[in-house]
Amino acid sequence: MKAAVFHGPNQDLTIEDVDISKPGPREVLVKTAASGVCHSDLHFVEGLYPFQAPGILGHEAAGIVEEAGDLVQQFKAGDHVIMCLSVFCGNCSYCLSGRPNLCRSPETQRRPDEDPRLSWNGNPVAQFANLSTYAEYTLVHENALVYVDDEMPLDKAALIGCGVMTGAGAAMNTAKVHHGSTVAVFGAGGVGLSAIQGARIAGAKQIIAVDLHEHKLALARELGATHSVDASTGDPVAQIRDMTEGEGVDFTFEAIGLKSVAEQCFAAIKRGGVATIIGMVPLGQTLEIPAHELLSEKVLQGSSMGSNRFRTDMPNLVEYYRQGRLMLDEMVTQTAPLEDINEAFRAMKAGEVARTVLTSF
Repeated sequence: MKAAVFHGPNQDLTIEDVDISKPGPREVLVKTAASGVCHSDLHFVEGLYPFQAPGILGHEAAGIVEEAGDLVQQFKAGDHVIMCLSVFCGNCSYCLSGRPNLCRSPETQRRPDEDPRLSWNGNPVAQFANLSTYAEYTLVHENALVYVDDEMPLDKAALIGCGVMTGAGAAMNTAKVHHGSTVAVFGAGGVGLSAIQGARIAGAKQIIAVDLHEHKLALARELGATHSVDASTGDPVAQIRDMTEGEGVDFTFEAIGLKSVAEQCFAAIKRGGVATIIGMVPLGQTLEIPAHELLSEKVLQGSSMGSNRFRTDMPNLVEYYRQGRLMLDEMVTQTAPLEDINEAFRAMKAGEVARTVLTSF
């Protein structure tokens, strides 16, 4: 099959012919219909997080089931599915306590003594986040999938697989934004725009979008932000406080992955407020916050994939889309073939797009 192969940090991905195994008893082979180009992948391309080479990146996708393993009961050939990196075992303490997004059980992966799911020129190829969706096909554990009906456009469903679930889930599940609350979202990319929409759906009365690019702020306002801050014009924390009578907001979200912005998120919350870090701050970096402010019951927390229970959360997001409450069409800046993956990374890093979706494999 055709796939975009990762060769190491700061190198272009190349299109290669990669071998994919037959499904094991609880595995499903999915033909990729659409894969969003997510900023998380760029972190690995730039070497900010480690990933074994050769490998195949990509983790925000939807597709059509090609073949299911002998023990798979929930999915059959022809089913439309969203893939999710929050693959769960169903047996560990996290799964059994209602936090399947934190599952890291090896049960969902192949054992070292088994044939690899992916190989190239006879050698194993690393699978990214148990998915690897920058490829014609994806071979996954059945617990990495959720069914969607045929009427849901797969290029929009793909966004729900990571960026939308991560951002909207951070607002609705992790932070639990509530009716009448005030919110600021730092970063108006795919995840940040989803956090803005999650806050809007949850009933926030004031949603402040923060970014360096006016065209991204304009889209944020279209998707639900009531106010916007151009961080290139001055201190965004001071501007947020000016908008909130000097208090700050109830909830902030960092959706970029920068140490300085994460610290600004904490500075922008009011007494008793909650700052949620969604972005992937580079490994080895630490955050510095004024310790005495914790005595004001200010909270700094992280969010992993929107604290999802994706088998129920993602169908809800699909329904919000159908109702017009979750806007996905507007988030897709452009579609592209797999061969344009490196250009898609460049455009994302330059802030030119909210999301590129690969739709031709």
